[in-house]
Amino acid sequence: MNSYKNPLEERYSSEEMLYNFSPNNKFRNWRKLWISLAEIEKDLGLDISEEQIAQLKENAEDIDYVKAAEYEKRFRHDVMAHVHTYGDAAPLAKGIIHLGATSAFVGDNTDLIQMRDGLLLIRKQLVNVMKNLADFALQYKDLPTLGFTHYQPAQLTTVGKRATLWLQSLVLDFEELEFFIETLRFRGVKGTTGTAASFLELFDGDYTKVKHLDKELSKRFGFDKVFGVSGQTYDRKIDAKVVALLSNIAQSAHKFTNDLRLLQNLKEIEEPFEKNQIGSSAMAYKRNPMRSERIGALAKFVMSLSTSSAMVASTQWFERTLDDSANKRLTIPQAFLSIDAILMIWNNIMNGIVVYENRIQKHIMEELPFMATEYIIMEEVKAGGDRQEIHETIRVHSMEASKKVKEEGKENDLLERILNDHSLKLDKSKLMEVLDPKNFIGFAPIQTQEFIENEVNPILQKYADLIGLKADLKV
Repeated sequence: MNSYKNPLEERYSSEEMLYNFSPNNKFRNWRKLWISLAEIEKDLGLDISEEQIAQLKENAEDIDYVKAAEYEKRFRHDVMAHVHTYGDAAPLAKGIIHLGATSAFVGDNTDLIQMRDGLLLIRKQLVNVMKNLADFALQYKDLPTLGFTHYQPAQLTTVGKRATLWLQSLVLDFEELEFFIETLRFRGVKGTTGTAASFLELFDGDYTKVKHLDKELSKRFGFDKVFGVSGQTYDRKIDAKVVALLSNIAQSAHKFTNDLRLLQNLKEIEEPFEKNQIGSSAMAYKRNPMRSERIGALAKFVMSLSTSSAMVASTQWFERTLDDSANKRLTIPQAFLSIDAILMIWNNIMNGIVVYENRIQKHIMEELPFMATEYIIMEEVKAGGDRQEIHETIRVHSMEASKKVKEEGKENDLLERILNDHSLKLDKSKLMEVLDPKNFIGFAPIQTQEFIENEVNPILQKYADLIGLKADLKV
């Protein structure tokens, strides 16, 4: 307990995402890349034996991290430390490990593999959040609720329609994620400055063999696309783009939690609160929205990381500089781990979210009389009244009712005032019928239904096999 531990590992992120960015996964990918490089080079005519490749494969997962650390302390070079460590484990192949390659061959290609696999995990989490939100939206598509603009009472909407606003943001994020996965390129085999000069000698100037090596290796690691040109590294715009994508998901999550925290304050909708959960060490009655606040904290962190990756991409010199390395080691994994945690928590919220319909109805009826005044004026005019006189009458009643609510803390009595005003000629029974909140929600239910059917369900149907993710909190 005397050294710092990353809270993303201890408190928040899933085992799957933690493994994706673990040393074991990273360095095993390095060795897989070296094995594939040797195999393809052998197929292309280089003097590499089956025995050498067999020994590489036999020792692919047995990594001596103590020895690698000793080598790195001596060489101050992580890739060469692992080349020597691997060579000690597979002495027959020592001379052909990393043949013709540069450090970025294992470093960059592994980074791209981890990004791709991390995005696949994010997609799984995201699909489940969207499914939970879609179910919630459909369940409450007809339930009127007070809408807000500027956080001031506005026209009514429905609880389900409001949920589609959260979903809409995620649909946009999902489209971007799909595009990124589809267009993600592998670095492949490019050489020290991207010219493949070392392979020019290995293959006696045969450029077709270099191109085959590049494409075949990329294909083996699941990449249909490969960078046509590069410096020593892949374009660091990739890092900036992927962290920007994760930042966009963080923004959507933060918006949801802002809304939920406001709704919880209104006592209309609450995130889950477990039987033994404590909201405050001092105030025993408190039900704090700790899940939403946790998402908000992690989301702010991810959004801040997008600036870091953008600065790295913009300040690379020529074919490469190393001032990206330490930054990448911090930024990329932590952005992924944070979004992974955010989506886990979001799914957990949706699995136990609580809606208080009576409280929602109470808030509606506190404001609905004011919203009905336009209808009342129109009905009075139809009955032969003078619009300006009626408007003044309703205005006076509205001001008095508002004064009772704001200054005296009493209930809104506007309807009672209007019903008792004998100068008004409108049909009192018809007025009470019109004041059903469902008459003020516009097309919210059908908009909700259509949005789910047209934009969300196609995604959920395409990835139906991903639905059903367990969403427990780690702490």
